[in-house]
Amino acid sequence: MKYVVVILDGAAGWPLDECGGKTTLEAAQTPNLDMLAREGRVGLALTVPAGEEPSSSAACTSILGYDPVADYVGRGAIEAASMGIELADDEVALRLNTVTIEDGVMTSYACGHIATEESNAIINDIATALDDETFKLYPGIAYRHILVVKGHPELLELAYTPPHDISDRPVAGHLPSGPGAQLLLDFIERARPLLANSAVNRCRIADGKLAVSDVWPFWPGVAPQGMSPFTERFGVTAAMTSGVDLLGGLAVLAGIDRLEIDGVTGGSDNDYAGQTEGALAALDDYDLVVIHVESPDEEGHAGDVAAKIAAIEAIDAEVVSRVVAYARAEEDVRVLAMPDHPTPIAIKTHVGEPVPFIVWGAGVAANGASGYGEAAAKETGLLLDPGYQVMTELLG
Repeated sequence: MKYVVVILDGAAGWPLDECGGKTTLEAAQTPNLDMLAREGRVGLALTVPAGEEPSSSAACTSILGYDPVADYVGRGAIEAASMGIELADDEVALRLNTVTIEDGVMTSYACGHIATEESNAIINDIATALDDETFKLYPGIAYRHILVVKGHPELLELAYTPPHDISDRPVAGHLPSGPGAQLLLDFIERARPLLANSAVNRCRIADGKLAVSDVWPFWPGVAPQGMSPFTERFGVTAAMTSGVDLLGGLAVLAGIDRLEIDGVTGGSDNDYAGQTEGALAALDDYDLVVIHVESPDEEGHAGDVAAKIAAIEAIDAEVVSRVVAYARAEEDVRVLAMPDHPTPIAIKTHVGEPVPFIVWGAGVAANGASGYGEAAAKETGLLLDPGYQVMTELLG
């Protein structure tokens, strides 16, 4: 048996007036997902346990079959693992975004989705000036970077706000807070004049792009104690393709091999077809592949209804269609397709509500779903709580 997991990051959401009371997932034209739903087993999965932050970290940990509470790893440490950063016992890794704040308002949590080359140049300049025995910066992909802080475990106890949670809102009251927060606040302040004098920023302004005004640290984590390897836990070999470090880090921690496929990104420029073809080719060597697509989540954070629908439709047309064709040809194949969490357009951030899942393929009986979407999944009456049971639903 071969298995394919398709994660439509953030594709779920809330009903919208502009979509006639449908969610973006329901409004999108998804004939392939609808077919899987009619022929497969459909329900809702609570991927984010009650009381936990509704992040992709918890949600994707659940989809991979791990308990996001018992197997908890701070997101900064997960992304650090993806980048090959080995944390010492006295180090804390934080995610650090390049952001644009104007007149005290979070204009862009991603600095207008800055290109990796530009963002890395800016981070490297800051690192040259501010790296020392306490701080070390590591450039990542696009606006996502890592700040490692040595000797300050109190940073784990601070209150943080992810910048995408306050898009177009005042930042006052959302900076790191609590005993020991001044260390990070001083770092932010020291970075600000370096950004103001950045040659990259001057070029961006001349080109009519948003400048990086600030760096924003959040999501702390320490060296992980070790998740049990995926193959030992489930008895199948696995590989993953994703354009973001979070999923890459989860793969590293779970012993899932990462696929290097050209054109895979975390945005709407992703090569959906190439990503899928590369993943399916890997099934010659693995039992299971995970295809993670970030674009619906990015468009949800942007509050762009049309773009989020377009991203969902692209996944259906370019990813799911190829997975179905592969499954029809190979016969002994099962597919799991689902978002990790909702990213409602109305609030431009994540919520910890159940998401619709489909398990389809060899040996899976239909349970009466009329199509794919939040309402149709709810109507089946099937709820997986805890959501990490979804991997067992797939593997049987």
